[in-house]
Amino acid sequence: MGALWGAAGARSVREVHEELSSQAGEKQLAYTTVMTVLDRLAKKELVLRERDGRAWIYRPAISQARLIADEMYALLVDVDPLERPRILDELRALIDGDPAMEGLRQGSG
Repeated sequence: MGALWGAAGARSVREVHEELSSQAGEKQLAYTTVMTVLDRLAKKELVLRERDGRAWIYRPAISQARLIADEMYALLVDVDPLERPRILDELRALIDGDPAMEGLRQGSG
């Protein structure tokens, strides 16, 4: 998903594969693996797929922020409602204790 979120527009399997390969160092992903993952993400409606000639091109169907928020929400829904405030307090404590989260503490996050 990161290779799609970071793109200016839709990307082909080849473009995603090339980006991931450049980041992977010695451990290269097979082109067919990237194609399979993108196909599965499309079936889960996390990416949108459309034809560009003979190739498929992909773009995110959801922002990174929304996907993470949805995942966090799904975790909280499954928890005892009485525990939810404590979980949020723990998350705040983690954020407050991490210098990398400075922007969140100041509300500019």
